[in-house]
Amino acid sequence: MPYNSQISRSNMAGLIPPDISNELLTGSTEQSAVMRLARRLRDIPGLVKTMPVLNALPSAYFVNGDTSTKQTTQMLWANKNVTAEELAVIVPVPQAAFDDSNYPIWDACKPYIVEAVGIAVDQAVLYGVNMPTSWITDIGSATGILGLCGAASPTHVISLAARTDLYDALMAEDAVLGQIEQDGYICTGHIAHTQVKGKMRNCRDANGNPIFKPGANAGSNFATGDLDGAPVLYPLNGAIDSSKSLDFAGQWNQLVFAMRQDINWMVADQGVIQDGAGNIVYNLFQQDMIALRMVIRLGFAVPNPINRMQGTQANRVPFAVLTA
Repeated sequence: MPYNSQISRSNMAGLIPPDISNELLTGSTEQSAVMRLARRLRDIPGLVKTMPVLNALPSAYFVNGDTSTKQTTQMLWANKNVTAEELAVIVPVPQAAFDDSNYPIWDACKPYIVEAVGIAVDQAVLYGVNMPTSWITDIGSATGILGLCGAASPTHVISLAARTDLYDALMAEDAVLGQIEQDGYICTGHIAHTQVKGKMRNCRDANGNPIFKPGANAGSNFATGDLDGAPVLYPLNGAIDSSKSLDFAGQWNQLVFAMRQDINWMVADQGVIQDGAGNIVYNLFQQDMIALRMVIRLGFAVPNPINRMQGTQANRVPFAVLTA
């Protein structure tokens, strides 16, 4: 983990005012593929937001005759937590270099910090990379959605190499979309590696005609397409690891997230920056430096409520993954 990185005089350029918390939130949502598709809950007023999740469904019974007794049923709810964890970074700059710059430094930093937030969120939720401990419980797997899909029975991880072609791997009854549907969910979107675009163009019928129709490009850092009526996002931020996955498909409102309100930027010219062992790397006051600190707090969870088609929670997953 780097603790001694800084913006030196030779690589400076721009300025962010310290009061742009809402801009960061909006930018993070745009930059993160996961946050674009997941369902946002109301902001968390404290560390943990608890939501009731349906855990048992009611039954109805026919009455035999005019005077027969009617039966009873019940419904059960279980609590599911969304725990706000902190994602942060500090950008130190020498004060003299900052003063001598013709650019407002923080403006140049902002889009890249927002992009870094999106990458960190996507990799944590999809693969479990640096995932906070509380999210392991809230999401249900230490390796994120990929782990949930691998633990399902039958597995929700489909290998392209084991199928006839991409169409078979995605569209067959027992393939990516079929596994989601068999568990009582409907695919509402995909997060795919850009390699999938080429594989889709190369997938042809017996007459050499493309099976998948090309999609249209969209703004931000994403190109979008369409697959069986559901949008496909192709993040260009490098968050998708093709060695682990080519496509994440799912009913994305079953992934929820919530934000804390105390999202903020802070510019400081006093204090110390330490490494993981507690050694002082920078002393801002003594070394005439300033630092921009960004903090964002958010939490994710997969509620996975019971449904009529799959009553066993361990086997009920609203996502599926295509691997190479």
